Amino acid sequence: MTVRQILPWAQERLKISCERPQFEAELLLAYHMKKDRTYLMLHDNDEVKNIETFKDLISRRAAHEPYEYIVGEVSFYDTYLYTAPNVLIARPETEILVEQAARIIEREKMTKVIEVGVGSGAIAVMLARKFPDLQIVATDISEDALALARRNIARHGVEDQITLKKTSVIDGVQLDAEMVVSNPPYIAADFLLEENVFSYEPHTALFGGDRGDELLKQIVLDVKEKEIKWLACEMGYDQKESIASFVKEIGVQSVEFYKDFSGLDRGFIIEFI
Repeated sequence: MTVRQILPWAQERLKISCERPQFEAELLLAYHMKKDRTYLMLHDNDEVKNIETFKDLISRRAAHEPYEYIVGEVSFYDTYLYTAPNVLIARPETEILVEQAARIIEREKMTKVIEVGVGSGAIAVMLARKFPDLQIVATDISEDALALARRNIARHGVEDQITLKKTSVIDGVQLDAEMVVSNPPYIAADFLLEENVFSYEPHTALFGGDRGDELLKQIVLDVKEKEIKWLACEMGYDQKESIASFVKEIGVQSVEFYKDFSGLDRGFIIEFI
């Protein structure tokens, strides 16, 4: 079958699982053929080889498996990161957290940062690339996450800047850090997620407790107790009021909230001292 013949079949199969079935069909065919989408448009009479392998890719996506797990990488910031099952897929919203943290790091001339919940390594890798003199200790309780983070750290050549540690939050971290940055689990236990997220991505990296803000508040308390000056953290779109009330109760120097690309509340920056 040719490119022109197979794409309508793939698009039809993806109608239920994808918002943009034609786009994702083209992406998966380009991945299968080791070409880009532009090539497909210019060579739609080319024969698609190993057609059963391509059909398997489409079947996986039709079953709601995330595209990023199928192809093994995700676009993040200005580069690509490896992805793997059992590790949260980096989202565009987290690019904003990187920018927010970078703004404070640059202004305060920081050299030591802790990341809580390294996941794929997206935040730590991007900050290390932005600031070659920055030292980062990144923690996670998941062996799968730490293994994937190592791959992404090596892929981007920042091994000398990032130290990985298997621990909860910042327990046992030996670093006189000036900031903690985190994109922790913050979804409430009863929140209904899309099928491709709920059935495939790790629940330990998604759900933050019954209300969703329990781990967020624990991180705030831990950072305050450790007398670290700054915390940059992602949160749920409906958690601003809860976090604002909590930090007022415990007492901080200042708290600043920021929004995501859709104009929803998405994170906060706390100055403790």
